[in-house]
Amino acid sequence: MIYYVIAFAAGLGITLQTTLNSQLAKGLGGDPVTAALFSFTAGAFSLGIYALLRGGLMTSLVAIPSQPLWSLAGGLIGACALFSYVVLAPKIGFSALLGLAIVGQLLSSQIIDHFGLLGAMRRPVSLLRLGGMVVMLVGLAVMLFGDRLSARFPQ
Repeated sequence: MIYYVIAFAAGLGITLQTTLNSQLAKGLGGDPVTAALFSFTAGAFSLGIYALLRGGLMTSLVAIPSQPLWSLAGGLIGACALFSYVVLAPKIGFSALLGLAIVGQLLSSQIIDHFGLLGAMRRPVSLLRLGGMVVMLVGLAVMLFGDRLSARFPQ
């Protein structure tokens, strides 16, 4: 159960991170690239300290050259995601941005799980899980377009 609580807290953190990075970009004259750079630098520094404190950092550094290049793509993807969040949040709003991001994460995770891609454990997608995705998509549509729909119908 604690893992679910931690995952939920991580989701809360992503929203807070997006908000803070948008504010940082505003403070830097609207420069989302530099804001993302400083954000990633602070994160990398924090992780570096933690890795040093728990030991084994040098062993890991030595093993990096033997890893497939694609396995390092997570950092690039994370940087692109953070950059897009900083750029998109003021344009489409936090709710729309994170709602779309979450649905994108759910869809890609279903595909990765179903086929066991990139070394993930294979967990075939069931009709019930697909139904859950449909519910999420309907919820996102209501969240994104609900105000427009309700405005068309007098109360």
